[in-house]
Order: sequence, then structure tokens, then C-alpha cells
Amino acid sequence: MEALDIPKVLADFAPEVGLILGSGLGFFADDRIEVEGRLPYGDIEGFPVSTVPGHAGQFVYGRLNGKRVVCMQGRFHFYEGYTMQQLTLPIRLMAQIGVKTLFVTNASGGINRSYTPGDFMLLSDHINFLGTNPLIGDTSDDGVRFPDMSEVYDAALRMKIRLLAQTKGLDLKEGVYLATTGPSFETPAEIRAFATLGADAVGMSTVPEAIVARKLGLRVIGISCITNKAAGISKNPLSHEEVSETADRVRPQFVELLAGAVSLA
Repeated sequence: MEALDIPKVLADFAPEVGLILGSGLGFFADDRIEVEGRLPYGDIEGFPVSTVPGHAGQFVYGRLNGKRVVCMQGRFHFYEGYTMQQLTLPIRLMAQIGVKTLFVTNASGGINRSYTPGDFMLLSDHINFLGTNPLIGDTSDDGVRFPDMSEVYDAALRMKIRLLAQTKGLDLKEGVYLATTGPSFETPAEIRAFATLGADAVGMSTVPEAIVARKLGLRVIGISCITNKAAGISKNPLSHEEVSETADRVRPQFVELLAGAVSLA
């Protein structure tokens, strides 16, 4: 695996916390962070670029509640044609510049029938249904070769976030996220199968980043915005537009939840 040239502006800033802002959720960087700088992915040699609407394609770095944070305003997906190694490059970069805690957010479809669009779900665990693993072929000395996945999403920090949500009157669900490759949405039969596996929500990201983060020793928290009911549960055809519309509708609540969660890191 080729070494990545670390951008000096990010290395000098030395962030403590990393954020990945999912589909339709990039507004968080502009709404809440005291921005000190922006770095487009295209300015980093050998770095992928975002190709999906709603993903600005840049690092935004600054301060949030006194913490130095770096945000991915737009992520990469397997369905964009990138390799697992390419789409997890940002995690390796974050680890190298000092990030210790990673918050991974996403837009997902609700499989759990008690979930409604606009709900938030704290990830308690995940199911990798991508058919591959980002650590295949990785013989680097960074982290461990066979990372333990017993607790991908930090239990102690999750408990603090649940208590925070209660004090703020936010209805925060907690459940299992299942990742598929996309870009097609799932069929009703697939959703029924995923429900029997114990999945509460489904999406097309997050799992590769979380796996690499745990290999590198980062503490990980995952938060899903349930933007639609999954196929066969929803009465309407699924669309990317619905994802963006729901994310925008719950914008203030999402900002409040994520900002508060980062303050606990």
C-alpha cells in the first residue's frame, strides 16, 4: 500500500476528533464548526474525489466546543468504483495526523418498523454485507493485522451520548447497521432477509471506515439519520432526493446531537 503524502496544513492543525459527514449531512461543518480552513480532496495527490450529489468533497477543519476537529464534507463509496483501500484512505490520514476519536455519520433506510424518517440511530454494531473487507491485502505495520471487532462502536462513549440525548429531549434509537454495496436500493425480499439477520437500518457506507479505524486503534462512534423507510416498508419508491430532503428537515436536531456528542469525546 502506497504511503500517502500528509497535507502540511492538516498535520500542523493536529486535530483530536475526525468526522465523516454522510449524504445530505455536510451542512454540519458550516453550521457548527469554527472553520479555520478547507482543503479540497482534489488538492491532495493520489486522493479520491467525491462523485455523489450532496458530498462537497473537501476536508473542513476548525474548532468545535474547544476541540480541534477535521471533517470529511463528503465521503467515498464502494459503488463509486473506488477500491476499499482508496475509500478508507481518509481514515489512515486522520490517524496519522493525530485523530483519536472518529464519528462516522450516514443516511440510512429504516428496517426496524418502529423507526420513522427523521429518527437518529446510534450504531451499537454492524453487519458487513459488502462481500469484501478493507483489510484484505493490508500488510502494513500500522495497527494490528487481525483486529478484534467485539466492540466496534465504543460502549462507554455511546452511554454518554444516550444520556445527552435524553437531557436534550432527542429520541435517539440504538441498533445494528447493515452495509450493502449499492448503488441500487435494496429489494423488499432483501430487506426481509436483513431483518431476520438483526439489522435495524441499511446503507451503503460506514462499515469500511469503521473497520480500518478500529485496526488503527481509533475510538469509533456511528450515527445514522434514518432518511426513509426501507423497500417493502415504505409505500413510495426510494430515491436519493428523499434522503436529502429528510436530512435537511432534521438539520437543527442533527447538529445539536452531533455537536453534543463530539463535546463528550
